[in-house]
Amino acid sequence: MTNTGGYEERDVVVRLTDVRKDFGDHAALDGVSLDIGAGESVAVMGQSGSGKSTLLNMVSGLDRPTGGSVVVGGEDLAALDEKGLALFRRRRIGMIFQFFNLLDDLPALDNVALAGQLVGLKASAARKRALELMGDLGIADRRNIYPSSLSGGERQRVATARALMNRPSLLLADEPTGALDSRSGDQVMRLLTDLNRLGQTLVIVTHDPRLAAQCARRVVEVADGRIARDSSANGAPAAEVAR
Repeated sequence: MTNTGGYEERDVVVRLTDVRKDFGDHAALDGVSLDIGAGESVAVMGQSGSGKSTLLNMVSGLDRPTGGSVVVGGEDLAALDEKGLALFRRRRIGMIFQFFNLLDDLPALDNVALAGQLVGLKASAARKRALELMGDLGIADRRNIYPSSLSGGERQRVATARALMNRPSLLLADEPTGALDSRSGDQVMRLLTDLNRLGQTLVIVTHDPRLAAQCARRVVEVADGRIARDSSANGAPAAEVAR
């Protein structure tokens, strides 16, 4: 199934073309084609084993397809070696994980700033940018606190600040509220919605229809490695969202 969404070429942030991913005799993705335009908020949903996490790994360059092509931000990921892919992820993609993936031996500010230092930003400039982001996300007063002493919602905000550190063209969130209580989950949903309103392109993998309804204008459902449905969050065809 192909959906180009009616975007101009320059507006396409993600383009998957006939992507296949095999694990032994099993096709985790089976000929997936999908465009995601700049500024979109897209929820990718499906049952466990449907292929949605594999799709996210293709977009992030964490895994390579068996066939087809993956172009993100105009970059053909097949042309990059492992070092190039790692640098591409650090510079162009922000990633938010279900279990935060923060470094326990660093305070919150250093967890965020490290992402900038890994791409060559001087420590002072990285800390300045990190503190600005933490201020924007309402956690500047937690900058010297270690992850173990932060609430779940605070840890996810720190993780979000880290993901935004290098001004990514694409923000990927993998079950971002899955490890949170309802109150913290609501905070993160509002945060993601606000980021998208400011123009951040956002792709969320989730089991949670409430998260999809609140944070995404478009829902892509994956089943058996294929796109089973592609529509707006309120049920309209995705092509109407692009117009």
